[in-house]
Parts: sequence; structure tokens; C-alpha cells
Amino acid sequence: MKRKRFVLLDRDGTIIVEKNYLSDPNGVELIPHAAPALRKLKELGLGLIVISNQAGVGRGYFNLKTLEAIHQRLKKILKNEGVDLDGIYFCPHTPENDCSCRKPKIGLVEKAANEHNFDPKLCFVVGDKKVDIDLGKNIGTTTILVRTGYGKQVEKEVTPDYTVNNLLAAAEIIKNKLTSSS
Repeated sequence: MKRKRFVLLDRDGTIIVEKNYLSDPNGVELIPHAAPALRKLKELGLGLIVISNQAGVGRGYFNLKTLEAIHQRLKKILKNEGVDLDGIYFCPHTPENDCSCRKPKIGLVEKAANEHNFDPKLCFVVGDKKVDIDLGKNIGTTTILVRTGYGKQVEKEVTPDYTVNNLLAAAEIIKNKLTSSS
């Protein structure tokens, strides 16, 4: 049986509007075209997993209960748009903690791969920051930088496989890659 392939997505600036330490569930706001993009990826038979650094927890800006409420709100908004995420994995630590789960380290990807039985090298990593692109490179897979969130600011500092305007354009790249390799 062929294993399902997954798209590993950053949360802030990729799926939802970047709010700099979002700490209120009511502040969850989808980036335009994010929901249709995620629907398109699901229609391609891909799994969708969010991989997110959430240093606001480690810095004491909000707690795990608040973060869970934010993720529940995100899931509800996406469900209303016809999208179910396969999982949300987050690192609650600060960069100073030097943990194995903080992007660009691959701890969260390894955990997700074990729980969902996928090969990380066959994933697509989509995000708006250098750590997202570095994560993809660290697992040896296709990387896509979106110009939403911080993407425009970091564009010249990173070398992703693809750079696109938004998640919908990223979904189109992924669709083309899948159809050209099948």
C-alpha cells in the first residue's frame, strides 16, 4: 500500500494572518485564499499537518490552555471551510531552550511522521520564514516560501525550491509536482 504524502505547513503568516504572539482565539484570521488552497491539497489526497514554533508559551505571553483554544478556533474556522487538518504540532519553547522540537530542528516532524506513518522526505514544507525553509532542507524535502506573513521580508535570505505569493499558489506548485511525477 502506498503511504500518504503530507504537506507540512507553518501556521502564522502561512495559514493565518501574522499577529506577533497571537494570544487571543478571536484573533485567528485566515489569510485570503488559504482555505481554498488547503481544500485543493486535501482533494489531491495529501495530509495536512501544521508545524509551528510557539515561543510565546515559553516566554509567558500565554499558556498552553490559550494555545489549545487558538488551535480549536483555527480547526473550527477551517472545518467551516471544508478543511480538516490531520494534526497540529507545536514547540512551546524559546530559542534559548535549544530543544529538539523547535524549527528548524526536525523533532516535531519525526513525531508527526511516527504518528501518521509518512516519509518526511516525500513531504512538502510550506512557510513564510527562514526556519520553515531550513526545516524542509533538514528533512531533505521540497520547500516553498510564501510571500505572506514574513515571506517578502526574508525572500532574499533563503533559497527555497519555490517562492510564491500565497498558499493557493503553493498548492498549484504541489499539484503540478504530483501530476508530473505520477
